[in-house]
Amino acid sequence: MLLKESLVSDSLKAISPLDGRYSKSTESLSDYFSEHALIRYRTKIEIEYLISLSLEKGIKELASFSKKDQQKLRKIYISFNIEDSKRVKAIEEATNHDVKAVEYFIREKLEKMNKKRIFPWIHFALTSEDINNLSYSLMWQEAFKNEFLPTLNNVIKKLKTISKQFSETSMLSLTHGQSATPTTFGKEIYVFVHRLNRQYSTMKNHTLLGKFGGATGTWAAHSISHPNVNWIQFTKNFVSSLGLNPNLVTTQIEPHDSVVESFHSIIRVNNILIDMCRDIWSYVSRGILKQKKIPGEVGSSTMPHKINPIQFENAEGNLGLANATLDHLSNKLPISRMQRDLTDSTTLRNQGVAMGYSYIALKNILKGLSRITVNKPKMKTELNEHWEVLAEAIQTVLRKTGSDNAYEQLKNMTQGTEITQSSITDFVKLLHISKEEKDKLINLTPEAYTGIASKLIDLK
Repeated sequence: MLLKESLVSDSLKAISPLDGRYSKSTESLSDYFSEHALIRYRTKIEIEYLISLSLEKGIKELASFSKKDQQKLRKIYISFNIEDSKRVKAIEEATNHDVKAVEYFIREKLEKMNKKRIFPWIHFALTSEDINNLSYSLMWQEAFKNEFLPTLNNVIKKLKTISKQFSETSMLSLTHGQSATPTTFGKEIYVFVHRLNRQYSTMKNHTLLGKFGGATGTWAAHSISHPNVNWIQFTKNFVSSLGLNPNLVTTQIEPHDSVVESFHSIIRVNNILIDMCRDIWSYVSRGILKQKKIPGEVGSSTMPHKINPIQFENAEGNLGLANATLDHLSNKLPISRMQRDLTDSTTLRNQGVAMGYSYIALKNILKGLSRITVNKPKMKTELNEHWEVLAEAIQTVLRKTGSDNAYEQLKNMTQGTEITQSSITDFVKLLHISKEEKDKLINLTPEAYTGIASKLIDLK
């Protein structure tokens, strides 16, 4: 009970809503983007590099670690816990250097394993950025694939289910905010499915780059110590073993172009989702969508009747915050003075913030979608109040039958005028077209004038 109260108290005192108000929604992301996670990733890179050095045949001074020793070394980061992070932070207080603190932490672990002879090989010939760029890339890539993409996929699946359920449910379109050719609600939702699927298929195959070339990307320290080792191949093998693609031509830093590509992909998705949230908000405002009541929930502090579309409003706001952060990250990270400056360091620490806001938005969209239902009577009433939308159909049939002023005839009849079923019928009866065409137009209703909208849901 005390622990739970402590967590609540901590969240109430948090500066960022990600760690405060929305802490439950973003809890899983802390495994990737917290300070604890960053230290764990750094430790992993250092340990895996140490093992790889021992297995490099060109390095005679370091004996190959046995399978048993490799397991013991990997256990340092596999079982890495919050107490380990605290120890690293304590060391950092003395060193005033976060990566060096990890190196000294590993020394302490090796000393307990009676392996002090290995000390010189920890962080051998590396610069801090060799560790950091791989850590930050893994943090983003693993959170992206394990958390963001599955949640986005759930949104797409939910939208697809809705689109199929209402594939034949006719609704009035609004272009420029005015009545337009009818569509179906399912088809309009499927537009977003189609757009999101395209982005998703690209995103799931994207792999980030990583560098491991020393102080200025030249492997100078590596080469002076062991000139016979093929450090290019070593780096290819090592970076690839982590699940990243090696970038072999860099300065001290990996230039971040690949992670920016990932940021841009989320910006595109977020813009699609903002578009969708605003449409759904408008449908709720028009009354053609209803929201399910939740017992005990209050819509307005003063108006008891209201059920506000807060999930979609929340999502829109958080998507905007995410895009603002992602946009700055995308513009800043590829730019560095000469071979290195530290402006990317503090900036990269906020990549989790950007994903956090996107992640909250996805979860709110899922909640919102689970609450909406189509108000079919309202949709039908709305359609029957706008018979002018059939003007397009009539003038197109007139064009087919050879009329050279079909558009003008319908414009004169419908523009700025209230059109009813009877006025449409009277107009059609006077047309010089075949009885078959007349009957087709007279029997046409706004509800039926949806073209092949219902079939579009099956398109890939």
